[in-house]
Amino acid sequence: MKKFLKNRIVLGLICIMFSLLICFGITPMFNEALKSKVTLVRVTSEIKVGDQITDKMVTSVEAGGYNLPSNVIYKIEDVVGKYANADLYKGDYILKSKLSDTPMLRNAYLNKLNGENRAISVSIKSFASGLSGKLEAGDIVTLIAADVGSQRETLVYPELQYVEIIATTGSSGSDQNVQERGDGEEEELASTITILAAPEQARLLAELEQTGKLHAALVFRGESSQAQKFLDEQALVLEELYPEESEEDPVKRSGEAGITGSDGGHPDTEMEVSGDTEMDMTGDAATDNEPQ
Repeated sequence: MKKFLKNRIVLGLICIMFSLLICFGITPMFNEALKSKVTLVRVTSEIKVGDQITDKMVTSVEAGGYNLPSNVIYKIEDVVGKYANADLYKGDYILKSKLSDTPMLRNAYLNKLNGENRAISVSIKSFASGLSGKLEAGDIVTLIAADVGSQRETLVYPELQYVEIIATTGSSGSDQNVQERGDGEEEELASTITILAAPEQARLLAELEQTGKLHAALVFRGESSQAQKFLDEQALVLEELYPEESEEDPVKRSGEAGITGSDGGHPDTEMEVSGDTEMDMTGDAATDNEPQ
C-alpha cells in the first residue's frame, strides 16, 4: 500500500512540474510569437498578370509574424518596378514567386506548345458571341456553332464541350490581359480568341470558322487545377470519338478522308474501299497508288 501511494505521489509531482513548465515556459513563448508584429507588403488594387507594379498598387501594413510563408515580401522597394507572374487581388500579401524582374513576353503562351496540342484562333463575329467582351485567358468554355450549313443549324459538338482559351486578341493584334495598356488608353474588345486544341478540335474549328458562327459559353474560371479536370474530361471524349489506332498515321488518315469526301466515314471502311480499288487496277496502277 505504501509503495502504491509513493508511486502516486511521484506521478503527481511529475504532473505538477510538467504543468508549471507549460504555464511559465511554453505558453509565454507561444503568446510572444503571436504578439510579434512585422511589416508586410499588401496589395491595394487588383494587379493582372504581366502588369508592372507601382507604389500606388501596394502599401505597407503591420501583421502578425506567426506562421508566415518564408518567401513573403516585407519591403515595398522589393516590389515596385517588378512584374506580376500571377493575378493579385486587393488584400493579398505578395510572395517572391509571384514576381518577375522582366516583363512578360508577348505571345509567351505559344512557347508552351509541346507538339501534342495546337493553338488556333477563331473569330468573335458579334459582341454577344464573345461573352460581351468578358472572356479571359485561362477560361474554360463550350463553343457552340450557329448558322451551320444551308439549313443554318445550331450545333453543340462533343469535341468542343470544354476548351481552354489561351489568349483574347483585339483587331489591332494586341493580346488582352498580357500586354500593358497606357494610362487613359481605352480597352480594346477582343475580335478573336485563341484556343488550345487537339488536332481533331483544330480541324473542326477551322471548318466552322468558314461555315458557321461560333459562340463561347463560359463554363469555368478559377484555379488551374480545377480547370484541368474539365480538360481531362474532354480528353476522354476525344479518345472515344477518335480511337488511338486511327491517330497512328495522320497522313494516311488525311488521304483516306480525301477519298471518302466529307461524310466522315470510319477508317476501316475507307481502307476496304481502297483495297477493292487496287484489285481492279493493273499491277502498274496499283504500284503507283502505294504509300510512298
